[in-house]
Amino acid sequence: MAIRVVIVDDHAVVRAGFRLLLDAQPDIEVVGEAADGVQAVEAVRRLRPDVVLMDIRMPGMDGVEATRRLVGVRVEPAPRIVILTTYDLDRYIFDALAAGASGFLLKHSHAEEVVAGVRAAAAGDMLLAPAVTRRLVERMVQHPSGGRDPGVLEQLTEREREVLTLVATGLSNPEIADRLFIGEGTVKTHVSRILDKLELRDRVQAVILSYELGLVRPGLGPVEPSPREP
Repeated sequence: MAIRVVIVDDHAVVRAGFRLLLDAQPDIEVVGEAADGVQAVEAVRRLRPDVVLMDIRMPGMDGVEATRRLVGVRVEPAPRIVILTTYDLDRYIFDALAAGASGFLLKHSHAEEVVAGVRAAAAGDMLLAPAVTRRLVERMVQHPSGGRDPGVLEQLTEREREVLTLVATGLSNPEIADRLFIGEGTVKTHVSRILDKLELRDRVQAVILSYELGLVRPGLGPVEPSPREP
């Protein structure tokens, strides 16, 4: 089935451009548009898309508040909300992720990056522009929240810790599967169990937690995997 997308932006030309780009893909269908946060909330509740491309700066209700409201009402099935903006300021990045966004891309990203981003979001993969990832890591290192007990990692098996470490370094499910010599379906199962055990909403929260707890640090590569699944 095609990935159902709702585009949210206060500029009609921008919406038209993204619609043209995405509708040209055989596996993506734009099912709706919205010009502000209020319209976005209504459209998502009505159309039940898989992915929402959400602008941040809009009149009335902005994208951060719209994201917060959509995550709060827990629409089923829950859409993956990708923030798409021209701004890469820290305030927008962290406000959007804290509100529940599953990813963050800049509007000047190449067309293929936007298309790949929609597919990645629909698949449940983390979606952060490289510059955003760097800022996120720097913030976690400089201002650790200290809100979670490192002992929570003891709930994970050795293989789940390996998978979490690789998720935190930005690898996708296929890349993790190749690195650990296991099937992609097995990776998805591990990720699902990790999120459930650690009570995390998505991969973005898993990355944040990994850096907060010191499981991964800037400049530290992923752990060496075992040659086969135990």
